[in-house]
Amino acid sequence: MGFNHNDHYHPLLLDQLPPGPGVALDVGCGAGRFARRLAATGMHVEAIDRSGPMIDLARAAGSPGPGTISYRQADVAAEKLPEAAYDFISCLASIHHVPFDTVTKLRDALVPGGVLAVLGLGRPSTPGDYARALVASPVNALARVVVYTGERLNGGIDPLPSAPIVETYPPMSRIRHDAARLLPGSKLRNLLFFRYLLVYRKGEDDHPM
Repeated sequence: MGFNHNDHYHPLLLDQLPPGPGVALDVGCGAGRFARRLAATGMHVEAIDRSGPMIDLARAAGSPGPGTISYRQADVAAEKLPEAAYDFISCLASIHHVPFDTVTKLRDALVPGGVLAVLGLGRPSTPGDYARALVASPVNALARVVVYTGERLNGGIDPLPSAPIVETYPPMSRIRHDAARLLPGSKLRNLLFFRYLLVYRKGEDDHPM
C-alpha cells in the first residue's frame, strides 16, 4: 500500500473530538481503519461507504471496542441523514467524491456542539499552496521509501483490495470560498502530503440555512 497519507493524520482528527463518547458518522470509511479508532475512544460509530467490497472488508475486521461500529453501503450524496443526530462526523479523503455542498447535509446532521472534520484533497492555487507542495514532495518520497522497505522486509505488500480513488481535486481557492460560505465560522488548515483539514463546530444557536 505504501505510505498512507490519511492514516498519518488520524491523531490530528482524533484531537477534534468533542467531549464525551457520543455518536459518530464516518463518511467514506473504506476498510474501516478510522472507524475502529473512533470506536476505541468509546464512540458509537456509523460508517458508510459506497463501495460494497470496502464495507465487506471493514465488517470482517470487527471492532476493538469499547464503542460499537455499524457499517452500511451508502452514498452520502444520496443518503437522507437525520438532523441533529451526530456528535462527530468525519470525512477522510472522501468529500471530493461528491459535490462539496454535501457539507451542508453533514452540518445539519450535527448536534449543537458537534464537530465536522474533513481531511480533504485540493489542488494548489496560490503561491503559498505551491510552496507547501514543494516542501512536501521530498518528505512524501522518503515516507514511501521507508514504508515500502518495511513491507518488503515483512513479507511483501498487503494483498487486500484498496478503496476506489478519484484523482480530480478542486482548487484550494474554491474550497476556501465554499467553506466560508457553507460552513461559517469553520477553520481550514493546510497540511503536508497535499491535504487540508476543515473543522466546523456547530454552535448552540446555529440553524440550517
